[in-house]
Amino acid sequence: MSRRVIVSAAVIVLGLLTGCAAQPASSPTPSPRFTSEADAYKAAEDTYRAYVDALNSVDTTEAATFGPVFALTTAEQNSSDKKALTAYHAAGVTVSGKSKITKIAPAARIAGAATIELAVCLDVSAVEVTNKDGSSRVNPDRVDVQSLAIHLDEDDHATFGYLISLVEGREGEPAC
Repeated sequence: MSRRVIVSAAVIVLGLLTGCAAQPASSPTPSPRFTSEADAYKAAEDTYRAYVDALNSVDTTEAATFGPVFALTTAEQNSSDKKALTAYHAAGVTVSGKSKITKIAPAARIAGAATIELAVCLDVSAVEVTNKDGSSRVNPDRVDVQSLAIHLDEDDHATFGYLISLVEGREGEPAC
């Protein structure tokens, strides 16, 4: 073998061993999902609005319509919605009419945690819940505009960045 072939082969081998060595992957600097409190609250509000729309679109006779509701919830609220909608479906209960958000405001953001609370006024006056026999399940003392606290947890896989973890009654401002 000629000296030139040996040197060329050595250069190629040396190049493969040094120049083509795998470089360590750079680790990206994590960036916050929301760059401001306003962005975080907007995403939480968008999540709750989508949830109300999903509930308004539920047909209790068609379990396939429940999925959008479940996709926007987590934890206790997810469990509660699954239990209630499944029970309504099994019992032949129907829901008609639509609820409307009349007021929505930021209530709290827990520092250091990815949790937000919204204060909501929800008008349920047009919503009727009816048993299979046609009798109403609505309490005659039901308040037409519900005062609610909506708890949302940040979630990287959620459409708007949050999932609803709990819906509960509330007192205080804003008044409904």
